[in-house]
Amino acid sequence: MKLRTLLFAPGDSPRKIAKALAAGADGTILDLEDSVGPAGKVAARDLVAAALAGLDRDDILIRINARTTPWHLTDLAAAVKARPAAIVLPKCTGPADFSIPDHQISALEAAHGLPQGRIAILPLVTETAASIHGLDYRGVSSRLLALAFGAEDIAGDHGVAPRNRAGLFSAPVMQARAMTLLAATAAGVPVIDTPFADPRDGAGLDREARAAAEDGFSGRFCIHPDQIDPVRRAFAPGPERIAWARAVRDAFAASPEAGVLTLDGRMIEAMHLRLAYKILAQADAGGDPA
Repeated sequence: MKLRTLLFAPGDSPRKIAKALAAGADGTILDLEDSVGPAGKVAARDLVAAALAGLDRDDILIRINARTTPWHLTDLAAAVKARPAAIVLPKCTGPADFSIPDHQISALEAAHGLPQGRIAILPLVTETAASIHGLDYRGVSSRLLALAFGAEDIAGDHGVAPRNRAGLFSAPVMQARAMTLLAATAAGVPVIDTPFADPRDGAGLDREARAAAEDGFSGRFCIHPDQIDPVRRAFAPGPERIAWARAVRDAFAASPEAGVLTLDGRMIEAMHLRLAYKILAQADAGGDPA
């Protein structure tokens, strides 16, 4: 599954679900958590199950409610039965918090005749202050699809606004963001950035999405269909970037024993080769010519 653009749709709105599924995002997340109030949780669960019935798609995810809520287990059972590509696990505080639904999904897959490991898990790993103590996801499970960062929730848990007066993420939020990036690198999985909260601010979205791509994020959550194309463009390596990556790859292919080479007058070494392969993989994942 491509992960550049993951669009949320509230699970209690048939109209918004249908619109999201037709919007063309890399993945559509049908949400049972934040976008659905307590009184609507059961109805939303049934509505999402009905929306997925008969669909044969590999780009649909379901965000269930957190393990600390009374809806979690029923959400999990219903989600597995609906056969999404992945389950989004909110407020995941660490590998132990991840492993419990991981094992439960295995049992539910067996009960429904699904291949073991068919359903991936995408945990939101920095939505609580406590989660920063549990960011080592190396080797946790083959179900681990990516790690994801959520600015609003961790800011709320810390008791601050997500952004300061200058419109930038506050210091605690930036710390959690950086830790999520490094944790994903250590685990060898993609990393998804928090959504941009104002769908009317196209310039702000473009600026933040490009900065996220430069920082090493693999993609971004979207909260409105209009955000999909700008985010996709921001995470697509440009022609010059792809050409540089090809040149680095080809230079080391021509001199496989070299530790250091010169390209266009600049020194390149192993870290540049790793970056080149990452850029070419990003281009390939997005359908760009690599």
